[in-house]
Amino acid sequence: MSGGVPARVDESGWQARLRLGFRRGPGRTVLADRMREGPLAVQRPFYPEGEVCHVYLLHPPGGVAGGDTLDIETTVGEGASALVTTPGATKFYRSVGAEAGQHQRLRVESGSLEWLPRENIFFPGANAELTTRVDLIGGARFIGWEIHCLGRPVIGERFEDGRMVARFSIWRDGLPLLHERLAVDGEESLNRPAGLRGRAVVASLYATVDETLDLEPLREAMSGEVGITVVDGLLVARYLGESTEQAGNHFIHLWKQIRIAALGREPCSPRIWNT
Repeated sequence: MSGGVPARVDESGWQARLRLGFRRGPGRTVLADRMREGPLAVQRPFYPEGEVCHVYLLHPPGGVAGGDTLDIETTVGEGASALVTTPGATKFYRSVGAEAGQHQRLRVESGSLEWLPRENIFFPGANAELTTRVDLIGGARFIGWEIHCLGRPVIGERFEDGRMVARFSIWRDGLPLLHERLAVDGEESLNRPAGLRGRAVVASLYATVDETLDLEPLREAMSGEVGITVVDGLLVARYLGESTEQAGNHFIHLWKQIRIAALGREPCSPRIWNT
């Protein structure tokens, strides 16, 4: 089912919601449930590799301002397989005080989900909070990443003022596998030696894998620029640097290397990554 109702615009900004439900159909996964409110949408599903449903998330305004809230809920049913990405970066603009929020709830019920958005860019003066919760049920499998860029280092712009809080958690059958929180409040916290050490780009990749996965070839391929570990069947990769392009290229390469181990599939890049 699909449908949409324009969200109200008031002093608090856009209140946008998107709900996606994937289920196993004859020969392929279908986008069986789609509900939207406000400026969030998806393009029609693509099937470049047959069974897996590729979907592109769209946010037409092109950015998130103070007071805006984006709520995204995705459910992948038993035996279904979905890959979700975005056509471009999500930009969080300077705020005069009101907080911007993006909240994502991803539920995988013995299926597989690949959650591979482009980067988040936080302009100086932004006030943003992001939360992502992944619930894995039974033998569900997951690969996902987040790439955060504080300021715009390509033009020498730093996140000298502003606030950003990002939370990411993964649960399996109600038990926590991972819970992380990144908080940056102006340049002082950005420069802490025990924090980001003045770097503008911080990124993490997560994947459910077998504990026996050999990490050495993966580490060698990253040339020491990405740290990789596996704990309790969850692979976690970290990047800390100055380039969203470099972080994205590293993660795409890593995704291609681990997709067979994590999901039992050969890599098949979304078409939009080539545009």
